[in-house]
Amino acid sequence: MSNARKLADNLPTEGSLSGRNMVINGAMNIAQRSSSETGLGASSGYFMCDRWRMGVSSSGRLTMSQSSDAPDGFNNSLKLQCTTADTSIDAGEYMLLQQLFEGQDLQRIGKGTSSAKKITVSFYVKGNGNATYMCELWDNDNNRHATQQFSVTSSWTRVVLTFNSDTTGALDDDSNLSLYLNFWLHAGSTFGGGSYTANTWASNVNANRAVGASSFFSSTSNTFQITGVQMEVGSQASPFEHEPVGVTLSKCQRYLQMLIRHTENDDQQIGSYFSSSRAFICVPHKVSMRATPTISVVGSVAGTMYSNNGAITTTTLSSTYARKDSSGLDFTPSSSAGAGNAFHFDWTQTSSAHYIKAEAEL
Repeated sequence: MSNARKLADNLPTEGSLSGRNMVINGAMNIAQRSSSETGLGASSGYFMCDRWRMGVSSSGRLTMSQSSDAPDGFNNSLKLQCTTADTSIDAGEYMLLQQLFEGQDLQRIGKGTSSAKKITVSFYVKGNGNATYMCELWDNDNNRHATQQFSVTSSWTRVVLTFNSDTTGALDDDSNLSLYLNFWLHAGSTFGGGSYTANTWASNVNANRAVGASSFFSSTSNTFQITGVQMEVGSQASPFEHEPVGVTLSKCQRYLQMLIRHTENDDQQIGSYFSSSRAFICVPHKVSMRATPTISVVGSVAGTMYSNNGAITTTTLSSTYARKDSSGLDFTPSSSAGAGNAFHFDWTQTSSAHYIKAEAEL
């Protein structure tokens, strides 16, 4: 084979050479919330690696972690370990790993037009043994989907799945949810009791979404690991697009930012007393967020405000004011101080399990 042919086999067939991967944090390098979470399975949500959501309804439980066990060329993988089995599967049960996409980031696909393009999804995957799972593209704007099964073994393997173009149902050009990339790992008959037709776009039928998928919750021996996830335009799977970690972090911060957290060196802020019993801090966001975020405290609040009145402790966040580009935090100090006094706020929590976050997830 000529060098030119070898090069051509590694190039995308559509679109640009850089910025071709529509998946954010496909190498599982960013985990702002946590590097490990136990006892998951009671509710859906974002728990660990940024931009990766777990949708779940099952009596099974699992541990999710950022693992250093990864194929050559990668440092991290997202690992799931079944800790409580669920072998009596109710009809409506499900568990899937998801990435959610804004419509404005998918316009290059041309979905719903006469020039709609194919989409190739590639990833590295590993389990504790042989299993079959389902990869699904689910069009949230038009209630359409296409599915393809893939196999998992006890060794790292790269899976490449090219999805046919869909000339029906254009995706909205905005910052709202338009498409899911779903990895089905467990499903009851409501989602797996129908028929499987590979790689065919159709109006959604829930029973057809996970037909033939193995159950991750069948045994506490089960594991599932994934990394190097890439979704690109065209029929060619190009090599995974590694990008500087700072670029990936910036993309993730559009959806999640740690406003104050000791381990992120965000533990010092400048503020002022609005009144003798109200201390206000404005925290500029590192990047503009997708939408007005929700601010919440994980763990507890503990800090010291240093001003000309000395050191005053605070353990109460009384109210928040969220905007896309900054967040306002109102603290109630343990003792009063003069209105208008400036202060230096020092976050005294030393555990990464305590932080204040702003979320604008899809």
